[in-house]
Parts: sequence; C-alpha cells; structure tokens
Amino acid sequence: MNPVQELKRNLSGMVMDALKKAKEEGLLDYAEVPPFVIEVPREKEHGDFACNVAMLLAKQARMAPRKIAEIIEDKMEWQESELLNKVEVAGAGFINFFLSHDWLYEVPFLVKRMGSRYGYNEEKGEKIQVEFVSANPTGNLHMGNARGGALGDSLANILQLAGYEVEREFYINDAGNQIEIFGDSLEARYLQLTGHDVPFPENGYAGGDVIETVKNIIAEYGHTLLDLTPEERRKILIDYALKEKLAYIKKTLEDFGVFYDVWFSERTLHESGKVQEVIDYLKEKGYIYEHEGALWFKSTLFGDEKDEVVVRANGIPTYFAADIAYHKDKFERGFDRVINIWGADHHGHVARMKGAMQALGYDPDKLDILLMQLVRLYRGGNLVRMSKRTGTTVTLDELIEEVGKDAARFFFVMRSPDSHLDFDLELAKKQSQDNPVYYVQYAHARICSIFRQAEAWGIKMPPLEAIDPKKLKEPEELEILRKIADFPEEINIAARSMAPHRIARYVLDLAALFHSFYNSHRVLGVEDKALQDARLLLMDIIRITIKNALNVLGVSAPEQM
Repeated sequence: MNPVQELKRNLSGMVMDALKKAKEEGLLDYAEVPPFVIEVPREKEHGDFACNVAMLLAKQARMAPRKIAEIIEDKMEWQESELLNKVEVAGAGFINFFLSHDWLYEVPFLVKRMGSRYGYNEEKGEKIQVEFVSANPTGNLHMGNARGGALGDSLANILQLAGYEVEREFYINDAGNQIEIFGDSLEARYLQLTGHDVPFPENGYAGGDVIETVKNIIAEYGHTLLDLTPEERRKILIDYALKEKLAYIKKTLEDFGVFYDVWFSERTLHESGKVQEVIDYLKEKGYIYEHEGALWFKSTLFGDEKDEVVVRANGIPTYFAADIAYHKDKFERGFDRVINIWGADHHGHVARMKGAMQALGYDPDKLDILLMQLVRLYRGGNLVRMSKRTGTTVTLDELIEEVGKDAARFFFVMRSPDSHLDFDLELAKKQSQDNPVYYVQYAHARICSIFRQAEAWGIKMPPLEAIDPKKLKEPEELEILRKIADFPEEINIAARSMAPHRIARYVLDLAALFHSFYNSHRVLGVEDKALQDARLLLMDIIRITIKNALNVLGVSAPEQM
C-alpha cells in the first residue's frame, strides 16, 4: 500500500467533485478536465501537497488561473474533511493543501503490518526486462561494470517494489570481431608459453589475466594443441577461455549481490539465423542499402548523425546487426518495456538502436537506455589507476575485497548515473559518520541496540493495538512519520525516473532524521509509559524502513557495528 498515493487520490477526487459542482452551477465552463498533478511542493510553507489544475484549465475556461483556483477552493467544502486543516490559493493559481496529522498516525500500523514488504506498490501488470553489465567475456570486470551492476540490480529491485514484473539479463558477447581478436590473443600466448617465438597481435588482449587463462589451458591440455590446425586450436582455446571468464564474471557479480534470471548468448543469434533474418527484413522494407560492398542501415532517417554498417564488405555482420536482432528477440519474448544500462561511450548508439526498433515496427519509447558516466577511484586524494594484481585497471573483485560489497554498492548508486563518480576508497572503509553507508547502517544498528537495552531492562512493547501513536507530537517525530509515509511513493518515483540514487538519498535523509531525534529525545526511561511505547514503535518502523530501503540497494542492515 502507498499512503501518499492514496492521499493524492483522495485530494484528486475532492478537486474533481469541486470542478463538477462549479460547472453545474455555471461558475466554470470547460469541455474536459485536463490531466493535472498533485505533488509535494518544494517549500514547506506551501503545504503538504499542491495542485496545478487551475493553470491547465485557464484556456478552456477563459478565466485567470487564480480565479479558477478560488472557485475550486470554495466548492471543495474542505472544512468538513478530517483530512485537511487548511486549503489556500497561492501564486498564479496553485491550490495548496495543508493536512491534519491524523493520517500520519495510521502509518506505524501500516509499516508493522507489512514489515519487510513495506514499500511495495500495487501490481502494474507490466513486464520489464533490465539488461545490464553485459561485459565482454575477454577480461576482468572493471569500475564501469561495477557501477552498471549496482545501478542495474538496484533499479530492478525498485521496479519490482513499484509493482512491475522484472527480469534481469546478461548479454554474453561471445561472437563477432572481439572474439576473433580474443582467439588470436589466446593462440599467441599459448604458442609463446609452449616455446614458440611468435609476435603478439597489435590489437590483442594483453592483460595478465589472458596469460593466467592460457597457463590453465596448458595445465589441462599440455602441448597437445600444437598438433591441431590453427582453426581447431583457436576453437578449443576460445571455448575454454569463455567458460572460465563467464564463471569468473558470474561469481564476482554474485559476490556483489547481483543474480541474473537469463544469460543470453550472442552466438545463438547467429547460429539460429536471427541476425540474417532481421537484415533481410530491413532490406525488404527499404531500410538497408549497399555501398562500397557493405550493407548500411538508414539510421539517419531516425535522427542519427550518420548511417551505420550492418554487414561489412567481407560479408561479416557487425555488432550493431547482432544488437538489432537481440533487441527484436527481447520484444518477441513479450516484454512491455526494455531497459539497457550502457556506458556513456555508447551515447552515439542510442538513436540508431531506437531507430532500428522503429523500423522493425516497435515503439522506440518502449526501449529505455540509461547512460552512466565514468568512475574515478581515489585513495587519500590520489587518483588510483593501477591494479595491484593485474597491473591494469582495478577490478571489481579487488574493490569488493578492499571495501566490501555494501560500501561499493552504496557508493555506486549515491549519484545520478549521468554524473561522474569519484569513489574514495579510504572514505568507503571509514567507520565514521563521514562515510554515508556507515552512517545509514549505524542508524539501523543503533535502533537494534535500543531494543536490546529495552530487553535488558525488562521493557516490552505492548500489543500493537494498545499503542497510541498520537503521543508522538514533537515536530521531529511528525517529520519522521511523514518521511516513512513517503517511502512507497519514493519507490514509485525512482522506478518512473529510473533513478536508484533517489533511494540512497532517501535512506540517508531518514537516517539523519533518526540520529537528530535520538540525540535530543529519550526513548527509554521516559516517565510517560504511553509515550515510551509510542517512541519504541517509532523506532521499530524506522528500523523496518531503513532495512527495506537498504535491501533495495543490495546493502545489508547489520544489527551491531
């Protein structure tokens, strides 16, 4: 259940009733009420909610928005409602609603009743696929993959809480040019490590992890691959290396708290003929033409800066061709929406991919592409570029080993994906209030310690129905209740805007409200037992909400720190 959404529905109903009365009495003339919003105003002095319907009706009604708002306010008869303390018209014609506190006192019962499910919204009846990370299985997972993993998994969690059916998918790039280069790199290392003086490919994968993989291959096959043809040898090398790399990727991501529903192989698109099918279809529809021996997709028809090659002059399909077939396959599987999380370097690929979907007859707006900026690692103010183990970029498994899954995931989702992220390794390990994830987890642990102390003192919370939440009258208490009431709606907004960082910010704000309250108010040992019971209930629903929010982000909620 979403208490804020329920309030908005009630207020919206009151506005609609007032508009109907105004029209019946000849005070307003309009054909239909345009879609309007009831939202939380930026400034607290503007009330709990504000409505913009008067501005939207001005043209139809041929009347100043403020005058329309005054008519609506007069016809609402809000004085009879227990929900409202005041309604006022402000500015150019906003209708501001000031609520009584009574609705807040229902929140503790809702949170306790729902427990770990608090934050869930009603089912939307929509199936969404989230594809993220999809790293080339030719090397280790880097910081871009790490950020994509945290963002994608958190977004999938948020969408599920918002009421969508969600499937997580990893696209395995196990075909195409990069696999050919990978095979050349493996073969060169194999020959070198078996005593042959051969050059390493200029564009090969030169990382130390490739050498380690080849050493493992030699441990299993010895020198027997030397007796095979280069094609046979490369096939064995590639198959072994892909299996090993995928096992590494899967384990590392699972250590990071990321589990996929589907691992989709690019190779299957080629083997099944789906890549050729989609090329033939687009050619038939007139979206593909031949130039200099290659086949080009007319992506400029869909806002792209230039047309894109789908089949090279040598007859080999490009990555883009396989990507079109892959996205066609996604929609054929029945997803209502498809979300991809890509690095910002794929910016130029967005328009052409949406254009390809439109050319295939799909709604391009059903394909959402979330672009994320680069991550820079710092240690003590110094930029970290090198991995201690691989000698190249720092890997995700090294990051998890150094700072832990919780800190890594929280830091990666704290900022909007479209902003650059500076990740401070020393801060992430710091056990102080300067560390955001520690600050939130400490709030949860601190509440757990209150209940341990209460148990040691022989204090027990009475049955829920015996607690009077109306004892919570301090401004800080009411602010906390309102913040907790907002959680399901925050989930909804984060899902709509594909913004996991909203939940990170939300739980930081809630933790701050708790710390501030606890530093100035007693929970245990107050003279008024009814107030003590109410405050214990307040602590419990803060604990539940913090834990649920952290779970959404894939971060644990420890009971002791």
